[in-house]
Amino acid sequence: MPKDSYLHKGLRKKLVQTLRQKGIHDERILAAFLEIPRHFFLDDAFAEQAYVDKPFPIACDQTISQPYTVAMQTQLLEVCKGDKILEIGTGSGFQAAVLHFLGARVYSIERHRLLFKKTTQLLKNIGFGGVRTLHADGMKGLENRAPFDKILVTAGAKEIPSALIQQLKIGGVLVIPVGDRVQEMLRVVRKNETQYDTERHGAYRFVPLLGDLE
Repeated sequence: MPKDSYLHKGLRKKLVQTLRQKGIHDERILAAFLEIPRHFFLDDAFAEQAYVDKPFPIACDQTISQPYTVAMQTQLLEVCKGDKILEIGTGSGFQAAVLHFLGARVYSIERHRLLFKKTTQLLKNIGFGGVRTLHADGMKGLENRAPFDKILVTAGAKEIPSALIQQLKIGGVLVIPVGDRVQEMLRVVRKNETQYDTERHGAYRFVPLLGDLE
């Protein structure tokens, strides 16, 4: 297990100040970033830079998202304690840990078997074993656990997968980056069986959302 030093805690305070200045106002999310050691989720080569507001590469040619991106997507979800949340793209596990910290019941899907195994073990080791991780095709969602209060996609989709919309409860929220090389962050609220409200929240860059397993 890596150590969490006073230096790391001080760097987290600075990161939280940065996030606050960039418009993250949900104090619960800021508390999550203050408490969760982000350097636990990075490879040793990048651990010293864990609290810089930038993304870093992880296994399987994936990335751990920029802290601001994680915080913004989480803020758009408007997480309530007890929410059943589906995350598409477990990655390093940091986003899932933030959702769990906020009191959500988290189901997280990862298509890369190596990353799935590594992250599942890490989450258990550092006290986030309550996150339910699955090695599966995220574009299909998780029908046997639907409907979900919230769905969060952490990879760039060319379009919104129909399965995810169908697995969102009435009144539920889907946050997903949609686009090709550059994605637009969408916040979709399901109004009823056939109607949805969509908000647009700026441009981002994500690794692509793919369906085939590895």
